[in-house]
Amino acid sequence: MRIGLLGTGPWAQMAHAPALSRHGELDFVGVWGRRTAPTKELADAYGVRAYNEADALLADVDAVAVALPPAVQAELAVRAARAGRHLLLEKPLAPTVEQARAVAEAVEEAGVASVVFFTTRFQAETEAWISEQAAVEGWFTARAEWLGAVFGGDGNPFADSPWRREKGALWDVGPHALSVLLPILGDARRVTAAAPGPGDTVHLVLDHVSGASSTLALSLTAPPAAAGAAVELRGSAGVTLLPESTESAVSALARAAETLLAVSRTGRPHGCDAAFGLRVTEILATAESLLDGERATHH
Repeated sequence: MRIGLLGTGPWAQMAHAPALSRHGELDFVGVWGRRTAPTKELADAYGVRAYNEADALLADVDAVAVALPPAVQAELAVRAARAGRHLLLEKPLAPTVEQARAVAEAVEEAGVASVVFFTTRFQAETEAWISEQAAVEGWFTARAEWLGAVFGGDGNPFADSPWRREKGALWDVGPHALSVLLPILGDARRVTAAAPGPGDTVHLVLDHVSGASSTLALSLTAPPAAAGAAVELRGSAGVTLLPESTESAVSALARAAETLLAVSRTGRPHGCDAAFGLRVTEILATAESLLDGERATHH
């Protein structure tokens, strides 16, 4: 599969380019970015072509991996799908439900494969645990904490990301928490609370179709010593915790690419496709509107 990379930022450099270049069944052919110098620099580092136009790259590949801000990703993903290209996408799929729906519809109409890279779902230990818990009945509650220290002033490469500054933890780490909870507890019927905390911290409560409820604590402004991710499930089977993964983002992304290859061959969608990306966006947008209402009330 000939694949191109759209994007040249820190994530493209740290995860996407290494994963695509090392994969035996992928032919990594080129890079397109919004700025010429970083595009050339990244392309040169991997001995691939630097494209000046996104459409020129789309014309030369079977698939694209996207490492761009959500709004830019959404627009390019629609163009790529319409051009018949398979999609390896980032979370969140888009910053609005309307844009996410446009991507999901374009994917469906074109009949292309889509995989959204929710890291935890492509790490062997955590994905095995999720599948295992999804088969267990009687979950009562779940607690998910995704606390990052991105805005801690320690030179984090993602701290300067304008979309993260604008959308905060809800949209950056919220998708990770949802990607673990939804396959186990079922879809969310209601988002009943979204309380702001320190910095960009938010707290959500979800009511799931299984009858279970979950709470989510999300932040990118946690003190470094408090940062980390944890998920705890409690039910008739007892208590279980999401295992910590030792796997790198590069190897998880390689597994996501592997999944894209499989979907493109079999036509059988994966649980983390564009349609799931749309559902996650809908839940985040609902929470965001509740938060905006709450902030307006308190000001």
